[in-house]
Amino acid sequence: MSAFSYKIIHECKQSGARLGELTTPHGKIVTPVFMPVGTRATVKSLAPYELEEAGAEIILANTYHLYMRPGHELVGRAGGLHRFMGWNRPILTDSGGFQVFSLSGLNDITDEGVRFRSHIDGSLHTITPETSMEIQHSLGADIIMAFDECSGYGATHEQAEAALDRTLRWLDRCVNVHSNGSQMLFPIIQGNMYKDLRVRSARQTADYAECGIAVGGLSVGEPKNIMYEILDELRPYYPREMPRYLMGVGSADCLVEGVLRGIDMFDCVLPTRIARNGTAMTSLGKLVIRNNSFREDFSPLDPACDCYCCRTFTRAYLRHLINVDEILGGRMLSLHNITYLEGLMRRIRTAIAEDRFLDFAEEFRSGAEYN
Repeated sequence: MSAFSYKIIHECKQSGARLGELTTPHGKIVTPVFMPVGTRATVKSLAPYELEEAGAEIILANTYHLYMRPGHELVGRAGGLHRFMGWNRPILTDSGGFQVFSLSGLNDITDEGVRFRSHIDGSLHTITPETSMEIQHSLGADIIMAFDECSGYGATHEQAEAALDRTLRWLDRCVNVHSNGSQMLFPIIQGNMYKDLRVRSARQTADYAECGIAVGGLSVGEPKNIMYEILDELRPYYPREMPRYLMGVGSADCLVEGVLRGIDMFDCVLPTRIARNGTAMTSLGKLVIRNNSFREDFSPLDPACDCYCCRTFTRAYLRHLINVDEILGGRMLSLHNITYLEGLMRRIRTAIAEDRFLDFAEEFRSGAEYN
């Protein structure tokens, strides 16, 4: 019997958005869900207990970066990522493909795989579908991703179709070598911004999906309205009884719009990245807390938030920390931003359960948070 299952708990009568439950070997995940990104086996500056208190149910780690340092063999000898990083809830690892392909000028893509030079020391490496599976097996995440080729925004139809065809061939090879029943392989829909390619990819990729399917190659520089059009086009073609995962998306507006278009899972580095630069996601919209307007503002960061940062520190103090490059500033804003997004997902789930998610989305669009 599989250690993985997904059930739809409720579908919103207004919008068709789904409330679901994904069961994994390390616990259950209620969807729609946002997954904080722990690129190098840590969500930057935050301890596992803080992520749990923020409401995180599952986190993501990066195959490419962990392959480079400290090496997947070492993580395997440590007992896998869960033991290595002290996180006992579910983990998802990406395939490493996006990071490898983003090494512009340092890679060579062929049907066999990708040869590339390390961004650290220039050493030569090769990742194939088979080695991506080997690395992810050693890392031991609950959910692992198929090795795919993500074509860049602006690619021609011919280029996007070639990348899609290669992704499908690589998917077949990933499936052939994946035999670990304690890990679930998610295939990835590609096709760039071309609706005909996206539909073909969805139809062919669905045949490989066992308990989840992902949408890759969006939020890569295209206008948001184009991403939404692609998601609208794809919606009828997803397997019904599986979670749908939109990769690399994490702004508040995109989470709401994504759920409205049938998406169940999201991840992004955005909340921690902008936190380190002094930006907070709040019920009042984005606040660039390093700005001078907060110099003598002794109110909480977000009056609607009950996280440790908002309970303890003022905007003036947080501004001071950010502007003098104290670690605590970025740490607290990271904690708050993840707490905010996890709270937003809870509000979304409640609205779905109460058959009012369309109303929720309309109200959200008209408010300061929608940015």
